[in-house]
Amino acid sequence: MDPLQFLVPLGWLSAVGPALPYAIFVMTVANLATRHLAHRRHVEQGQDADSVEAYTPHVFTNVGLVLLTFLYILTAPVRGTILIVLVLAMFIADLFELEARNVEARNDMEIEAPKSSIAASLVVLIWSSYYALFFLVEGIWNQFVVA
Repeated sequence: MDPLQFLVPLGWLSAVGPALPYAIFVMTVANLATRHLAHRRHVEQGQDADSVEAYTPHVFTNVGLVLLTFLYILTAPVRGTILIVLVLAMFIADLFELEARNVEARNDMEIEAPKSSIAASLVVLIWSSYYALFFLVEGIWNQFVVA
């Protein structure tokens, strides 16, 4: 008996569950791409105006990554919890970096790259690629690591 069967209808989730690591990995790569596009847009906005606005596709990938990771907690509780901590740290770093870009735009400073958000998203990329692409190194890994 699954402990969550009375709280969450897991029938549909058991069918989608094995694909969640791949979806999270794809969403993480998309998040990195939209982060780059958002930075270019913020630089343009910072030169033209006194504030920068959130880039809608980047917001979509951030929220999508958080939602997918919360779903992953239901199928793989330990892996999902580790990943959600990293994703939420990235999400919070994005909020602070957006405010930092607004401060730079208001004070006519050069718009810098969101370094903490980039670092956090790279950590998320490493962990999500480990979960999604482990089959590539599984043979070598099992030869050397005794579990």
